[in-house]
Amino acid sequence: MDIEKHTDPANISKIRRGRKTEHSIDDLLKGIFNGDKTMLAKAITLIESTRKDDFEKANIVLEECLQRKTDSMRIGITGVPGVGKSTFIETLGKLLAQKGNKVAVLAIDPTSSRNKGSILGDKTRMQGLVKEANAFVRPSPSSKSLGGVARKTRESIILCEAAGYNVILVETVGVGQSEVAVHGMVDFFLLLKIPGAGDELQGIKRGIIEMADAIAINKADGNNLENAKAAATEFKRALALYPPKENDWKPKVLICSAFDDNSVLSVWKTIESYIGEARRTSYFSQKRKEQNKNWLYESIEGLLKTAFFNNQKVVEKMDFYTEKVINQEITPYRAAEKLIALSKNT
Repeated sequence: MDIEKHTDPANISKIRRGRKTEHSIDDLLKGIFNGDKTMLAKAITLIESTRKDDFEKANIVLEECLQRKTDSMRIGITGVPGVGKSTFIETLGKLLAQKGNKVAVLAIDPTSSRNKGSILGDKTRMQGLVKEANAFVRPSPSSKSLGGVARKTRESIILCEAAGYNVILVETVGVGQSEVAVHGMVDFFLLLKIPGAGDELQGIKRGIIEMADAIAINKADGNNLENAKAAATEFKRALALYPPKENDWKPKVLICSAFDDNSVLSVWKTIESYIGEARRTSYFSQKRKEQNKNWLYESIEGLLKTAFFNNQKVVEKMDFYTEKVINQEITPYRAAEKLIALSKNT
């Protein structure tokens, strides 16, 4: 494809200009479609970029990738820190890759609210999976995104699918109570719990339980095995109180250990069973359409926020109204109303 066909001539020089390691759109797309992991990683870096001159280029790449027809499964995996998400995902990913699947892991690392830095350590923790020819692991900072999901995770999923990955595993931070974001972009939502944590009933109150398509009690080995069975029984009783899901699926409760391949595969069989049933009906395609609609609304919200906070009149008055709100001279609603009015009058 030719870059001139896809962008304004005035922007061509901007798109081509930049870092020495910057690649052309043609190079990126050719690499993605050929399954080149390096080019895929560079393309994801491009779409995560906040640079204005990268925005148009990223959109062209994304639009081309959207045209590729794929037969993928998008799996969201969440759980509190320490539940063993990375170890579980590595075991599952290796088993699937060795069976001929192409597995992409989008591991979202928490971003510090103070210095904005991220650990990005999932590649270190998943050393065995990284070495698999059929696996791609991409740690990304969560930034300030809702639900611990990176701002461009949806776009990363599309790029991975265009590169031929048929299983996409999205690992969320698992901090807080807002996992709605990942639930809205995957086909199956798996919640990992650990036995004996004493938070079974508390976890139910968080609302995340009703989003889960399956609950896996992880680290069910050794002395933890009996505790895992007890926790599973507790969750099964609780889930019986919830109404059926839209597709009449009854969430399953399983026990597993990342060090027991058979137990991890039993979780995968549950996922396959769910997706297989969803594909036999219209539910799977309906859910994908819902994911795209959510993507649109989130994109609108993101663009509106960017335009608002970059508006010069808003920038000039933001500190003024912030001070008034802090000193209780005006309500936050009234301050927001005035700032929005300023942005409209630009």
